[in-house]
Amino acid sequence: MARQPAKTLWYDRPRYVYLEFCVEDSRDVEVVIEEQRLVFSCKNADGVEFYNEIDLYARVNSKDSREKRSDRSITCFMRKWKEKVAWPRITKENIKPAWLSVDFDNWRDWEGDEELERAMMEEYAELLEKVTDKGPPPAMDDLDDEL
Repeated sequence: MARQPAKTLWYDRPRYVYLEFCVEDSRDVEVVIEEQRLVFSCKNADGVEFYNEIDLYARVNSKDSREKRSDRSITCFMRKWKEKVAWPRITKENIKPAWLSVDFDNWRDWEGDEELERAMMEEYAELLEKVTDKGPPPAMDDLDDEL
């Protein structure tokens, strides 16, 4: 079966660039973040292979970048080498592949919003932790047996 690119959303913040690969029920996820390139691959529950390779607009700090998998997508947080410098696009070349879109739900002018960005990133990371770290089921011993 041939591989195909995953639908990808991206947005820019003062310290990080975010990429979200929209693949539900992903498995065999591999993300390689280099200074000027990102390579993503995985399979979905149906066995369809996804592969994306992006030459980045500018350098990122690969050691301070990471990814987080959820049931619906894989989100990459890439730390910029030059903070507080807006990226007009995610790709090095001034081209836009059909599978790549701006995440307008998260896009905004961010100049001077460092504290808000930090709080939002922490809140997002906590939300992802809650979604992926499911604890034991709740006790149901307090429910009445009568209907």
